[in-house]
Amino acid sequence: MTRQLAIRPDPGGVVPKTAMVMAAGLGKRMRPLTATRPKPMIEVAGKPLIDHVFDRLHAAGVERAVVNVHYLADSLVAHLGAKFDGVDVVVSDERKRLMETGGGLVQARDLLGDEPVLVANSDNLWIDGPVDAIKLLSSRWNDDQMDALLLMVPLARAHNYRGQGDFHLAADGRITRRRRSATVAPFAYTGVQILHPRLIANWPEGPFSTNLFWDRAIESGRAFGQVHQGLWFDVGTPGAIARTEALLLDG
Repeated sequence: MTRQLAIRPDPGGVVPKTAMVMAAGLGKRMRPLTATRPKPMIEVAGKPLIDHVFDRLHAAGVERAVVNVHYLADSLVAHLGAKFDGVDVVVSDERKRLMETGGGLVQARDLLGDEPVLVANSDNLWIDGPVDAIKLLSSRWNDDQMDALLLMVPLARAHNYRGQGDFHLAADGRITRRRRSATVAPFAYTGVQILHPRLIANWPEGPFSTNLFWDRAIESGRAFGQVHQGLWFDVGTPGAIARTEALLLDG
C-alpha cells in the first residue's frame, strides 16, 4: 500500500542551479528519423525534444545545464550554443566513446559541482501538473536522508510506456525495485531526478548504467521517489510521436 504525499500549491525548497541533460544516445529505436539528426533534435508538438526539456529547466529556475553529446554531436551543439532559453550550456563531449547514463555522469562529474544536480533525459516529455515538477522534486529533497530522488509516474498515466514498471514506493517515500521479471511495479521512472554527486563514486571502467548508483542508494535506504502530478510521455519511437501529439492536442 502506497500513498502520495500532499502537494502544496507553491512548493518550497531550493531548485538545483545545475542540471545534466542526457542527450548522447544513438536513438536506434527512433530510426529512420535519427538517420540524419540526433534523437534530441526530433520534433514533437512543434519543437525538438530537447527544447521541451530546456523549457522546463528555464521555468523552474535552473541556471546551468551540462549536456552530454555523442551521435551527430555537431548539430546538437550548434543548436544549443553557449546559452539556450536563458540557461547556460556546457557540453560534456562523448564523441570518442558513448558512456551510457552512469558513465556519462562520471565523465561530466567535474562539471557538475558538489551540490545536488537535476538530471533529465532528453527523450521524454512531461507537462507540469498543479505545480512545477522540478520545483516539486526540489521541495521534497532532504540532503540528510537522500542521495537520489526520482520523479515517477503511475503506470496508468505513463503514456506510450510498454514496460512492466520500475519501482515500488513505500509510505515514507523510499523506493524499491520491481521484485521479479514476471511481476508489475506500479510506477515508471520519468527520466527526471535529483541526484547528489556524492553518489558518483567507485565506478567501473567504461560505459555503464545509472542503475549501479541507484542500487547502492536503494540498498542504503537513500533512494526516494516523488509521484509526478502532470502528464508524461515516453517518446522513444516514431509511432510514439503521433500518439503524444494527439494526446496533447486533446488536452
